[in-house]
Amino acid sequence: MREAEEKSQADAIAQRLNALEIEIGRRVGEHETLYGSVTSADIAHAVQAKGFDVDKRKIVLAEPLKALGETMVTVKIHRDVTAQVKVKVVPQT
Repeated sequence: MREAEEKSQADAIAQRLNALEIEIGRRVGEHETLYGSVTSADIAHAVQAKGFDVDKRKIVLAEPLKALGETMVTVKIHRDVTAQVKVKVVPQT
C-alpha cells in the first residue's frame, strides 16, 4: 500500500518537473564556447531554487553540459518514475 502511495506522489512531482524549465547562466568566450561546464550539482541547485527537493545524484547526466542551448535532462524521482527537465544554458550577463 505504501509503495503505491509513494509512486503516486512521485508521479505528481514528475508531472510538475516535466513542466519545469530552468535557465543556467555561464560565462562564454569567443565563438559561444563555455568557460567550464554545467554539472548535475548546478542543475540540482537550479531545480531546488524552483522549490523542488532534488538530490544531484538523482540527475542523470552522461557528461557535464559544455555548450549553450537547450537539453532535456532526466531526473529519477522513484525507481519507477522519471521526469524530463528542460535545461537552458545561456550566456551570463
